[in-house]
Amino acid sequence: MKITIKEIAKLAGVSPGTVSKVLNNYHDVGEETKKKVLEIMEQTGYVAARIQKDTAHKSRVVGVIYAGEINADFNHPFFIEVMNSFKKTMGAFGYDLLFFSNERFEEGEEDYYERAMRYKVDGVIIISGEKVQPSIYRLDMSDIPCIGVDIPLEGSRSAYIMTDNYKISAKVVEHFYLCGYRHIGYIGGLPGAQVTKIREEGFRNTMKEFGLTIHDEWFAQGDFFMESGYEAMKKILQSSHHPEAIFAASDLMAFGAMKAVKERGLKVPEDIAIVGCDDIEACNYTDPPLTSVRQDKEKIGRLAAYMLRDIIHRQFQPKAVMVEPELIIRESCGSNRLYGLMSGKM
Repeated sequence: MKITIKEIAKLAGVSPGTVSKVLNNYHDVGEETKKKVLEIMEQTGYVAARIQKDTAHKSRVVGVIYAGEINADFNHPFFIEVMNSFKKTMGAFGYDLLFFSNERFEEGEEDYYERAMRYKVDGVIIISGEKVQPSIYRLDMSDIPCIGVDIPLEGSRSAYIMTDNYKISAKVVEHFYLCGYRHIGYIGGLPGAQVTKIREEGFRNTMKEFGLTIHDEWFAQGDFFMESGYEAMKKILQSSHHPEAIFAASDLMAFGAMKAVKERGLKVPEDIAIVGCDDIEACNYTDPPLTSVRQDKEKIGRLAAYMLRDIIHRQFQPKAVMVEPELIIRESCGSNRLYGLMSGKM
């Protein structure tokens, strides 16, 4: 005979609502009541039947979307490390990943929501990009569980996670200031991306807080990849006088900037100090080693997996989580200037 929640409630001497709360792991049920309900469920075989039913209706597949007409795809080291951590954690939870293509929207193909429904994915992780398609926000506002990385989501079954991008820029400007630099330039990402806006806002506001002049000719835009950082730095070096220090909003752009500086016959950090962002492994092997703001990529991927699992199982509904950045000081920022200033040698 099929057992129901009402019968479980009657046997336990509680309401059906209390049984439902125990099933969904709510925390406002007393331990004794919870224990009693779980024992009756086990005795009647209700738990095993429910697990079997839930499994039958779950695909155990999570969709992966690299959003935007311009996106990181599989090329950017930061997102590669985030996705490796996410994949490993979701795999431990028993999920496989399905990667969605975004190459044929202009030809009238199905949008992300329609494909998520067709493939019956249990949830979706959305990786930020530039010029995000409207269908991303349709998916966000649907009943399909979504977790965003570096892209704010607002749906009732959505959440997002990102490093505190304002603090990233603030930490860099503060460090440059403590090293004695007063003439600072900036290489950002393409306009329109949320990450680009927040990092530039953090840079400009912190410069103003320290009373530093913002030189528009020392501002340039890239696309977070190396070639764009190279071209942006060449543009900055064409100004009548160059900055003492540059913050590039990604490590790859910082690598490109270093190349441009050296080609001009200048030295890093003696002539121009450079700081990047992401702290990818290659920072340790540049000449000089690149100072960078570390985003905890393993933690971001792991948190994204836990948050998505909670949304899928309706256990909790997280919304926005900010991960603290950390400045990793190496030789490219001229940190010896800081110690020289502290010791009175400069």
